[in-house]
Amino acid sequence: MIAQREVGAHRKRVEDPRLVRGEGQYVDDLHLPGTVEAAFVRSPYAHARITRVDLAAAREAPGVLAAWDGSRLVDTPRLPNRVAIEDKHLSPLPPLAHDVATLVGYPVAVVVASDRYQARDAAELVAVDYEPLPVVIDAERALEPDAPILYPELGSNVAYRVAKEGGDVDGAFANAEHTLSLRLVHSRLAQVPMEPRGILAIYDRAADLLTVWRSTQSPFLTRNMLSVALGRPEGSIRVIAPDVGGAFGSKSALYPDELTVALLAMELGVPVRWVSTRMEDFQLTLQGRDQVNRVEMAFGNDGIVTGLRVRTVHNIGGVLMHPVAAPPLRVTDFATGAYRIPAFRAEAVGVYTNTAPTGPYRGAGRPEAAFVAERAIEEVARSLGLDPVDVRRRNFIRPDQFPYTTPVGSVYDSGNYELALGRALEIAGYDRLREEQRRARERGDLVGIGLATTIEVSGQGFEFGSVEIDPDGTVVARTGSSSHGQGHETSFAQVVADRLEVPFERVKILHGDTAETPMGGGTGGSRSMVVGGSAMARASDGVKEKAVQVAAGLLEVSVDDLVYARGGVEVRGAPERRVELIEIAAAARESVGLAPDERGLRDEDRFEADGNAIPFGAAIAVVRVDPETGRVRLERLVAVDDIGTVVNPLIVDGQIAGGLTQGIGEALYEQVAWDDDGQLLTATLLDYAVPTAGMVPDYELDLTETPSPINPLGAKGVGESGCVSAPPAIVNAVLDALSPLGIRDLNMPLTSEKLWQAIRRAEAAR
Repeated sequence: MIAQREVGAHRKRVEDPRLVRGEGQYVDDLHLPGTVEAAFVRSPYAHARITRVDLAAAREAPGVLAAWDGSRLVDTPRLPNRVAIEDKHLSPLPPLAHDVATLVGYPVAVVVASDRYQARDAAELVAVDYEPLPVVIDAERALEPDAPILYPELGSNVAYRVAKEGGDVDGAFANAEHTLSLRLVHSRLAQVPMEPRGILAIYDRAADLLTVWRSTQSPFLTRNMLSVALGRPEGSIRVIAPDVGGAFGSKSALYPDELTVALLAMELGVPVRWVSTRMEDFQLTLQGRDQVNRVEMAFGNDGIVTGLRVRTVHNIGGVLMHPVAAPPLRVTDFATGAYRIPAFRAEAVGVYTNTAPTGPYRGAGRPEAAFVAERAIEEVARSLGLDPVDVRRRNFIRPDQFPYTTPVGSVYDSGNYELALGRALEIAGYDRLREEQRRARERGDLVGIGLATTIEVSGQGFEFGSVEIDPDGTVVARTGSSSHGQGHETSFAQVVADRLEVPFERVKILHGDTAETPMGGGTGGSRSMVVGGSAMARASDGVKEKAVQVAAGLLEVSVDDLVYARGGVEVRGAPERRVELIEIAAAARESVGLAPDERGLRDEDRFEADGNAIPFGAAIAVVRVDPETGRVRLERLVAVDDIGTVVNPLIVDGQIAGGLTQGIGEALYEQVAWDDDGQLLTATLLDYAVPTAGMVPDYELDLTETPSPINPLGAKGVGESGCVSAPPAIVNAVLDALSPLGIRDLNMPLTSEKLWQAIRRAEAAR
């Protein structure tokens, strides 16, 4: 019998003990007899024509089984890219570059040898001749008429365009009492999961089955992309995601080098493995952000916003990879944020440059959209001399306006933005903070307070879930949403245990294997609990209905006289007449109470919500800037999130803290950099600064709860909230600190050097 409700319980993650004991099984830990290793030769140039590849010396090296260049794979179909935009121009995406390389690190040749070290040694023997071509690394520069064109057959460097508009935008600006304009830059960010990319593939010729173990957040997407690229039915491909050491969006798409490994396994008939080095990860693994947003806002003397215009230029890098269009589409759909803005126009253009490819990175456009709304609304308050809290409140979508439809048709399911903001102000002691700031400024201290009230988007697509009761009473639940650090084995088990009213310990969650589960959408976009948890909940409800049918036969009473309760079925009004779930499961194996062709106590569900669940929250940052060094000290960071129904507060807090930390990195430290020739300057963790524990404050977290009406759990996503709210709150706080010096706008990352230079310029201008 279940002792407590599991939904809402503070449970520690059941995944963690074996991982902290070092018992995790990642791609690099798998041992198949006869496994050989691959090593890639990559372009040292950001843009170059490949004139010759000589593999002779590599093929003679010790332990080498094969050496290929791009000519070997010319006829292989390109990797698919489902860009949900009509006006698009797709780049070639060959497994190995054959004619031209468009970025440093694109694979040009591959060597397979008995072990990794032999493969890498032999790869160094491959001789490649290049003819360097002109390079462009900046997206705005790439749009200029005289810019080098990466793909002449496309006619320009434009990869896609998308535009949306709603309301009388021109009228809003023509009649506005005030307007403002901002140029907001999101730097290029590396995703830096603890585990780099990796893949192990083996082909069984007799069974005609390709089995792939891949560090991925979406085994089913991997299977589909392999199916398209190899021209094989999905049923002849099995994809397994073992333990996955983080992803953040970088491990959804299949990469050219990973496709090459699958081709090698099919050709050689032995298991072939490749695991990326950290430098290779910086060179080719999908990176994030790198957007320039030109923002215009129309507003009145009272601070009420009447119109918004945004033009986004998105640097997509040297190749267009799935699903690159997600970030700019979030800006065109959701840049109005938490506010009633009656007129909105947005245009986004994706641009090829000779840099690493970009795509979804934790937030996948939500941070960019939120930054537009929050920086602009903050500037409205500053320009009018109003408190930024008051301006936000005046523009909030009210609770009685939900479901709310924006001018461009985006639908918000539910919300109470004042509730989250009010709680954040209470935790922070906002009025007291402002008084402390006033006294600090009298002493000449640069202290700033920044706010952000943000929304995000969650729950896209469908997900599969099934629940089955074994005769021994074990509850086996399968999901298409595989974990790479989110805690699915804990939180999904809580959903099932809560629904079935059985002990948590009896529930086993299976995921990450396309042979175990018929379909799935994978993990990403804050979707797993919204759609995956809902599928689990509905499948559990289906099991309960079948349990009642079976119990009717066992108890020899009508179904209408029975009720499911406490992990079993009992007669209404006579709870002593009861049969336990374990007995029902055993009887169901013999189809008692079920159709003759329906054996076992099992149900499955494919859930897709009617729209998006829209989480929201408020963040308050307090910073102190050293005027002598420009160093920013983040003294406090308060975050209040509303994710609807909370399944596990411990896991939720962990997700929020992780997102906040990555948001701090974007705001203050992180930036991938290239020189003018497209050579990567931040190719290791010695050069690329990610936040460490000593660089972040103790977060002050809380939750409000506004359930979503569009799924049975009432859940909204949480995985990306922190990196949505932290950057605008921190940037607003830093600019608030610098406002006595007349500094109005700076772009991320707000490094000490950047602030030192801004302070020196401000002093010189006095």
